[in-house]
Amino acid sequence: MTSLVADRYEVIRAIGKGGMQDVFLAKDKVLDSEVALKTPQAGQAVKRFSKSAVIAAKVNHHNVAKTLDYIEEGGKFYLIEEYVPGRTLEQVLNEFGVIDPHLGARVFFHLAKGVAASHHVEVIHRDLKPSNVIVEPGVNLHQLKITDFGIATLTKEVFDEAAKDGDLTNSTSGTIRGALPYMAPEMMFRKPGDHPGKEVDIWSLGALMFRVLTGLYPFGVYLEAAVNVKTGNRTAWPSFMTSNPQYKILAEQLQGLVEKCLCNEASKRPTADDLVAELSDLCFICGDRFEGELVNLIQNGYSGFLMGSDGLQTFFSMESVYGAKKPSNGNKKVCYSKFPGSPYHRSHPIMVIN
Repeated sequence: MTSLVADRYEVIRAIGKGGMQDVFLAKDKVLDSEVALKTPQAGQAVKRFSKSAVIAAKVNHHNVAKTLDYIEEGGKFYLIEEYVPGRTLEQVLNEFGVIDPHLGARVFFHLAKGVAASHHVEVIHRDLKPSNVIVEPGVNLHQLKITDFGIATLTKEVFDEAAKDGDLTNSTSGTIRGALPYMAPEMMFRKPGDHPGKEVDIWSLGALMFRVLTGLYPFGVYLEAAVNVKTGNRTAWPSFMTSNPQYKILAEQLQGLVEKCLCNEASKRPTADDLVAELSDLCFICGDRFEGELVNLIQNGYSGFLMGSDGLQTFFSMESVYGAKKPSNGNKKVCYSKFPGSPYHRSHPIMVIN
């Protein structure tokens, strides 16, 4: 990899590798800012890469990583994208296990707004999944951006090529295998000449949010996902989502929206704008999140105290804990919001994290 691209972008280090591209952190020497520099891996269609850059540049929204530039130099091809520090939503889910309905609703809302912005300019992502979403460092998840719109057309070509054999699910492509848990049925089982539309992103968003809210894949992974989508054998909603009255109403509302997204009939799924409107009407907590640890249990384990990374102690009740895991000597690390109280602030919601 050359150290300087177009006499402007100074490559600092490799930061990622996808199924179709390598990603580097680079410095824009003109604007003195960091950017993500992406280049197609060997064997990828560079014409599609170029076309993707032109199309993705139309999308302009704070929940989408912005495509900034496209360069052809010395037989190499480069896409310059907004650099988003942080980690992927996939990494967050591995740490959190499950995300409570209040934080989940906020994630859903931001993702729906990003997808809506892309659909307004006729750009379809086709590969929405947690690893293509970047969130800010820490536990807040306020800042969230969808990436890889810049290779949307390249993704389409990979899917189109695989569909020529009549069954995309037989592909050995790592890109396709990684997409299967979130892939709409009309994409999985498309026939030559079929051209699935924006509805595929809505299905993927629903499948992604099922994972966010439950920690589970709605249909499993890889070929298992394809079989279960075809037979309608979907993972059941876990009981912990609605067993606690403090989360029941919002959890059921979010389940209802996810169910609409996962409708087999593409024409009956909501649009991204529909989702934004419905999510806007929900009542959920948007306060800052903090990371802390259990320091003491009282009242026979019914309540206790947390010590936050800010050095402040807060009181909590077990009824404010979401998910199957509860704070204990073995599960000390938590994510929580807090509100004024006396003599201690009160914590709610609370999730045990790894």
